[in-house]
Amino acid sequence: MHGVKRVRHSAQALEAKRLKEKAKLDEYLALTEDVLSRKKNNDLSQDALQLTARLLQINPDFYTIWNYRRIILLNGIFPASSPDEINDAITGDLSSTMIALKAHPKVYWIWNHRRWCLENTPHEPSVDGETGAGVWRKANWDRELYVVEKMLDADPRNFHAWNYRRYVLASMPVPRSEKSELVYTSRKIEANISNFSAWHQRSKVLTSLRESSTNAPARPTEEGDDKELLESEILAIQELLDEQPDSKCGKNLLS
Repeated sequence: MHGVKRVRHSAQALEAKRLKEKAKLDEYLALTEDVLSRKKNNDLSQDALQLTARLLQINPDFYTIWNYRRIILLNGIFPASSPDEINDAITGDLSSTMIALKAHPKVYWIWNHRRWCLENTPHEPSVDGETGAGVWRKANWDRELYVVEKMLDADPRNFHAWNYRRYVLASMPVPRSEKSELVYTSRKIEANISNFSAWHQRSKVLTSLRESSTNAPARPTEEGDDKELLESEILAIQELLDEQPDSKCGKNLLS
């Protein structure tokens, strides 16, 4: 590049760099061989679990190892664990994959593992030994929606994050209203009217509202009748398009 002074490395420095890279590669290959050998031998130990964490930290795209990690948890760790211990393990994986997600926000297998963690969060035991009220599950799902919103703050067009957001919203133990999702997409669109992913999400919510108002009798909600809400949203979109008429995303939504 212009204005950037080139740095000439000595032969010794280049050789040292090559040897360092070779050592890292050799370490990775040895670790991969070890983990795959343990998988082949059905090793479901805590040691094997820790090795999968090391390997996935280096290569989060290694979906075979993600699958092996879940097998270890389901068949090796969880059967001998209390609900509290299982929840701690799930929470631990959610925390560790959050670090990986920040570094690799578009690696599908990280999102997929977080989905598995949410779906396998146990019910906490109640005092009388009966199934709990789902406090752990609700806490994890609520936290996950916060996480995906932070990821979309960092990259408002991250397709994986938007797709994952739809999954979280559809699966939360205590559903959020469609009105709140319209408010959220409004903020994203106002920040960038060309955010196709936000428009796409908005279209799904509006379609759901339209279907509910068409196929069901009047259904009052806290926000008012769905049909009236839909009409007000269309007017709001038109006003936004009047301010920025070149937006193809908004025109597609109204068509």
